Amino acid sequence: MAAGGRNLPLGSNMDAYAPSIAGLLLLCILSLGLAVYSGMQKGKAGLVAGPVSDARDDNPLYRIDRAHMNSVEALTPLALAAVLAMLAGTAPLLLAALVWLYLLIRVAHVAVYLRGGEPARGGKLRTMLYLLSSFVTLVIVIVALWAALL
Repeated sequence: MAAGGRNLPLGSNMDAYAPSIAGLLLLCILSLGLAVYSGMQKGKAGLVAGPVSDARDDNPLYRIDRAHMNSVEALTPLALAAVLAMLAGTAPLLLAALVWLYLLIRVAHVAVYLRGGEPARGGKLRTMLYLLSSFVTLVIVIVALWAALL
């Protein structure tokens, strides 16, 4: 039991959060897939692990590396907020919708980043998608806080 005598949504109640959990796991797969892809491309280019020194938007290795690092940077706050939202008892359908919206935005972000060109340059579509995903994370934090305090 949580403070105040409320039951935390554990055990079979977690079934309601299955779509949110699936979305989080797909985000993990996306991040891991980008790590493998980045490593493979660096290996083919004869580079060692670590940041790509030729940090230009027209360098595909740089874009792959940044897409991977960006997914890692963005996943932690989202995953933490979503898990805490589950523990706080946030409405499962609302949380699932937000997690899957985030997933769709992040997939679009990665696609734009990897494709390159004008939409991928900072301040354009790529940045807008990043900010939208950050906004979704903030909404999850707010609804988790709301559920925790009610």
